[in-house]
Amino acid sequence: MTTSLFRKCAPVVALMGLGLTACQPDLEDDFTPSAGTVDFSRYIAVGNSLTAGYSDGGLYLEGQQSSYPNLLAGQFRAVGGGDFVQPLFQTGQENGSGYLRLTGIVNGSPVTAPVTTNLALRAGATAARPLYTKYTEPVNNLAVPGIRLSDIETAGFGNTQTSPSNATTFNSYFERITPDGNNQTYLARVAASNPTFFTNWLGNNDVLGFATAGGAANSLTPTATFTDKNNKIVDALTANGAKGLVATIPNVTNIPFFTTVGPAFKTTLTAANVPGLVIQTGAALGGPASGNRKQITTADIRDASGNGRQLFTLISSPYLALLNQRSGRAWRYVYSQSGQPAAGFPLFLAAYGIDTTATFGTSAGNPIPSLFVLDDVEQGQVLAATTAFNAAITAKANEKGLAIFDANAFFSRIAAPGSAGIIANGVSNNANFITGNLFSLDGVHPTPRGYAFVANEMIKAINTTYGSKISQVNPNDYRGVKFPQ
Repeated sequence: MTTSLFRKCAPVVALMGLGLTACQPDLEDDFTPSAGTVDFSRYIAVGNSLTAGYSDGGLYLEGQQSSYPNLLAGQFRAVGGGDFVQPLFQTGQENGSGYLRLTGIVNGSPVTAPVTTNLALRAGATAARPLYTKYTEPVNNLAVPGIRLSDIETAGFGNTQTSPSNATTFNSYFERITPDGNNQTYLARVAASNPTFFTNWLGNNDVLGFATAGGAANSLTPTATFTDKNNKIVDALTANGAKGLVATIPNVTNIPFFTTVGPAFKTTLTAANVPGLVIQTGAALGGPASGNRKQITTADIRDASGNGRQLFTLISSPYLALLNQRSGRAWRYVYSQSGQPAAGFPLFLAAYGIDTTATFGTSAGNPIPSLFVLDDVEQGQVLAATTAFNAAITAKANEKGLAIFDANAFFSRIAAPGSAGIIANGVSNNANFITGNLFSLDGVHPTPRGYAFVANEMIKAINTTYGSKISQVNPNDYRGVKFPQ
């Protein structure tokens, strides 16, 4: 048993959601578009799930069509922008990887179900390694959900013939846009794209996977590695004189994936006079005496006002009701995420010293899994990495004279407790999960309306840096969370 068992515990969420500032977008009646000093004729988008239009826990046609690069490309056409091709899922397979839909609200809690029809899966696909219908024509949107900056020079990252079903050496979304048998790296693919203008939003997953797994899966990329890879991708994009925009990495602990469950759980514990909990921390093997258990107080769980430090992940919600029961259900879920045979479950429990006859969450023998909690120490590691990564992104962008969308500052400002959100043409939107219009059902990625706001923030940065006059999109043309009819 190794810590690699937890590799797949991080949700397929390769990037993050958003809440937004309380201001109106700049929609001007008297506006003459201008490219400024930019040639927008060949726009290339580089990034991960956020750039692809990933939403509701999956990649599907509506999300692709609402991706911020596609929205930007639409606005660029008024100032000389050319065609912008995305690897769209086609009719009959429009649900792509599958995604979550909202089926109802029960006792104030959302109920979701997976969409499993009209998928773009092809023969040979497995749960561990889904394979999607190929799209090998040239594309302008080079987004690859799940990719980290540390992956950009991995040979065989999109080659089923040489790569095992392991997220560190293979990516099904890159395989989809890569010719069979091709060992081309992502960096080489980007270098060959020859843009006149680009956006680059890579690096989120170098933090996010660790965070969404509660520190139990995916290591944080070393700063030196991150800096080296970031420099290489930007150098490749600017090699022929292209101008562009880069985005910093937000503090992921502000997204609904981390801020939704804890406040209500804290209220429940307080009402029941439960003083505290026992959680597992990190991914190291060992039982109660090994140092991977931690006691937290109820008072230290972060509430809606921002008081407290401990964060519970969105996926913990179904299992927290088992508190103080003698149950192994939560641990069965954690083990199921490993992709290992069911017969190995007893060995898994033994390796971590889990006693499912002990009371769940209130005993050292049956703690709340690390997957369900991002504790204060782990948050410190996430913040340190985010700060270092953003310093590297900003330094390279300044060296090249690129526009910068400071997503970290933006999200920190609007995700603060009590933020009023943003009003667009009389319609109020906020950062609340489900009801706020801006975060999708995975608690991480934007809704189509959220992507529209991201596009507008990028347009502001482009206009400021390059003297362009590019009009913004109307966010009200795009939906928030889709409620059942």
